[in-house]
Amino acid sequence: MRRVTGASAAGGNTLQAPSAPVAIRRAAQRRAREERTGIGRYYAPRAVSAAVPSRSLARSCPSFRFPLRVAATLALALVAAGLCLALHTPLPWMIGPLLAVSLASIAGAPTASANGLRNVGQWTIGTALGLYFTPQVVALVASIWWAIVLAIVWALVMGGLFGRWLEWQHGPRMSHVPKRSMRATAYFSGAIGGASEMTLMAERVGARTDLVAAAHSLRLVIVTIAIPFAMQWSGLHGLEIQPPAVRDVQWGGLALLALATGAGALAMRATGRNNPWFIGPLLVAIGFTVGGWQLSAVPPWLSNGAQLVIAVSLGVRFSREFLHTAPRWLLSVAGGTVVLIALCAGFAFLLAWATGLHPATLILGTSPGGIAEMAITAKVLQLGVPVVTAFQVCRLIAVLLLVGPMYGWLYGRKGRSAP
Repeated sequence: MRRVTGASAAGGNTLQAPSAPVAIRRAAQRRAREERTGIGRYYAPRAVSAAVPSRSLARSCPSFRFPLRVAATLALALVAAGLCLALHTPLPWMIGPLLAVSLASIAGAPTASANGLRNVGQWTIGTALGLYFTPQVVALVASIWWAIVLAIVWALVMGGLFGRWLEWQHGPRMSHVPKRSMRATAYFSGAIGGASEMTLMAERVGARTDLVAAAHSLRLVIVTIAIPFAMQWSGLHGLEIQPPAVRDVQWGGLALLALATGAGALAMRATGRNNPWFIGPLLVAIGFTVGGWQLSAVPPWLSNGAQLVIAVSLGVRFSREFLHTAPRWLLSVAGGTVVLIALCAGFAFLLAWATGLHPATLILGTSPGGIAEMAITAKVLQLGVPVVTAFQVCRLIAVLLLVGPMYGWLYGRKGRSAP
């Protein structure tokens, strides 16, 4: 211990302070405890001094910067949603907030999103979608299982070809990136679905995760904005195969439905499943609907709020540095996404001809977008919610289960031999 004396030695008083390494180690341990308990997110980092005139480090006051940033971001999203409502744009509660928050984030604004709010949003949407799965709809979906399998194969093939094209385009240009890393980066960037999971898989095989995350974020935004506008301009809406089983809000039933679907989400989370806050409530709500238990509808204002927080969580993925992250890479991803949308639309028309379903429903079911975003589009525009949800959920499960092993089958030996 180092002895620290005051400016005046008149009283002969001395204070002992922890040495710098000890103080830093204690602060790090305290921060680790705070992060485990969830407190650390709401407290500013503590500055550690090597000569504090006290036997213990002074406690810092709570910082409300993060909650204030979340509140300001939500306020911006709400204003954008109101503007889109006035302009009669499609999906105003999603597209308005998504555009506003994305642009603000790229401009350098301190936008923020709370994971808890996104979880509640997914919970709400999953519950609302599950109410569409009446016994008749379940029978319809089961009868087109072969179309769902074809859509899964299509998505895997398109994702693989997209990844190979990205590697062919940018491998020579990014000579500083090792060949194996470039291959993995392009492969997982091209995969359709499971954006967060693809980034984690890419990290395990040494890919450039910043490029993978950027590719998926850009693809989701382009699809989420382009397809609803295309549907509105084409006049395709109100083609619902089957309305939800219950349309009236019963507050007692809604509370019971919330408890049951929340338990489903927690159970999925406890088992380590992907998208637990969407898949868990969806499955529980489907169980209630198929069983004929009509507890309550989901209030429109709650569904709108869920769309808003999901859009905010997408928008905050961007940053000022986003446009500087390999601009040519982003341009290729944007162009490739537009081509993917067109190819998937053509495939959807073929499936529509074979199944007798409306092309708009199958365009949403096979589009290279996210499951929540495409299901919300189907719900708002009334374009076959259960069919779209079934296609997107089955594709997501297949992508999560197969994309990783397929990389090993295709590139395992090449990856080990590449520099």
